[in-house]
Amino acid sequence: MKTVFIGAGSMAEAMISGAISSGALKHTDIYATNRANEARLKELKDQYNIHTSYQIDEMFKDSKIIVLAMKPKDAKAALETIKPFISPTSLIITLMAGVTIDFIERELNEPCGVIRAMPNTSAAVGKSATAIALNQHVSEEQKQKALSLFSSIGMTKIVKEEQLDAVTGLSGSGPAYIYYVVEAMEQAAEAIGLEKEISKPLIIQTLLGAAEMLSVSDGKAEQLRKAVTSPGGTTEAGIRLLENQQVKEAFVNCIKEATAQSKRLGLPYQTHSHL
Repeated sequence: MKTVFIGAGSMAEAMISGAISSGALKHTDIYATNRANEARLKELKDQYNIHTSYQIDEMFKDSKIIVLAMKPKDAKAALETIKPFISPTSLIITLMAGVTIDFIERELNEPCGVIRAMPNTSAAVGKSATAIALNQHVSEEQKQKALSLFSSIGMTKIVKEEQLDAVTGLSGSGPAYIYYVVEAMEQAAEAIGLEKEISKPLIIQTLLGAAEMLSVSDGKAEQLRKAVTSPGGTTEAGIRLLENQQVKEAFVNCIKEATAQSKRLGLPYQTHSHL
């Protein structure tokens, strides 16, 4: 199934790598192009043995899936380029933040399957939390193909398109929130006298262990936390300080603000922009 990636950044590479290694796509079926970075295309060609080109006919003729992996500002030009090659059996997958299914449908002016996806950067290690929204033209076969593609870079949930801003705020930006917590833990480790070569593996294993506990446990995060928090113990002392500093509220507001920003970024792609 000929699949073309427009844009050759880290997310496109994660999907190409995952699709090949999982068997979701054959390397001979994958094509990649970008606006002008030939060196980057050569890297991908050498690494994954895929097709790369700037010849529009060669790239898009008979393509079944087109993955839009460029910056949102380049969306209009890219859609103009692919428009002559779109048919009712085409599937467009967009990874662009804020760019709506409606915008893509209007620009292409041809009924076809459109899937809007929000992966995260953990796709690079096959651990993305991805949400996808489908338009009414996506066939069952296309849906299954998309699910196999995204499953090759992590886990996938199907959501309503109006939920994607919330997904962006929660899991799209989520890895950065965790890195922020780790930065604080690293600073604390240094302040309490632990060298980096000791503290870093301890922090990473603590995160991995907590994530595994959450995934296998029937209980909520709150119950797991309370199970660790003995009265008068060290954990209680630390948590009390976090509560006093309203850290939980700060995190809730952080995710709400990221969600609001995702909505703001999407305004130019709405049918009626309320600015």
